[in-house]
Amino acid sequence: MKTIFETSATNSGGRAGHVKSEDGNIDLDIRMPKADGVQPDNSTNPEQLFAAAYSSCFAGALQHVAKEDGIDDLGDFNVTATVSFNNDEDGFFIEATLDSYLPTVDKTKGEELINAAHEICPYSKATRDNITVHLNLMVEVD
Repeated sequence: MKTIFETSATNSGGRAGHVKSEDGNIDLDIRMPKADGVQPDNSTNPEQLFAAAYSSCFAGALQHVAKEDGIDDLGDFNVTATVSFNNDEDGFFIEATLDSYLPTVDKTKGEELINAAHEICPYSKATRDNITVHLNLMVEVD
């Protein structure tokens, strides 16, 4: 195994605390959203941070598999990760949905790419068989 890089962040105070990365680029208060789902000003929550990380990593995986498939330009593509914080009789759990918009490929190729990206994305690997992850290909409606 070859470590490409590593980083760290420290939380103090849990879900009503603060998180800071070692380099200071992340320096945020952590708060639960209000009852209406609105995040308190100047704060975030672990699910927002996970959604940002997962969408970024999955987008990189899409670029990688597209290039391997001979597709050099995905155009103005994007990935939106929606992470939900849930509770049932067994306790708390999270679930993720990845909505991928790939404007330069057709539906069949887009589905192939998101499935291939899901196989290699480190976040997908980390969550596999641990949380439910939904994959969606977003298409423009004419």
